[in-house]
Amino acid sequence: MGLTDQINEDIKAAMKSGEKDKLMALRDIKSKLLLEMTKEGSDGAVDDSRGLAILNKLYKQRMESIEIYKQQGREDLIGEETRQAEVIAAYLPQAMSQEDLEQAVRTIIAEIGATGPSDMGKVMGAANKALAGRADGKATSEMVKKLLASMA
Repeated sequence: MGLTDQINEDIKAAMKSGEKDKLMALRDIKSKLLLEMTKEGSDGAVDDSRGLAILNKLYKQRMESIEIYKQQGREDLIGEETRQAEVIAAYLPQAMSQEDLEQAVRTIIAEIGATGPSDMGKVMGAANKALAGRADGKATSEMVKKLLASMA
């Protein structure tokens, strides 16, 4: 079952069980997936890798909102965003550990033949493609910088 089908099934289940927070988050996911499907140049479907990228974006937006609400002291909104972030996170694959990320980046550096910080762009392009949905872009960037700096 694809991501879109899973979301649709979970929307039905949330409606039947009366889970309003979960339903709100699922409807937001579905709307973003539908926008992607109907985007100009699209074939009318969203593959799972593109769907995961959309979910990652939604999750990051929720986490940023939570930080802003904490700064503003809006406890009522923090709870709502947290519940929605938890729903979205349930559809994301388990994030890579630091050790796994380091090993993956080392492998990419070796494949590309990078020799130092000047190869950052090449390595990041390959790393973002290879690790999409499994590792945060910021964490990947920091790991690439660290490993390339140690080569110089």
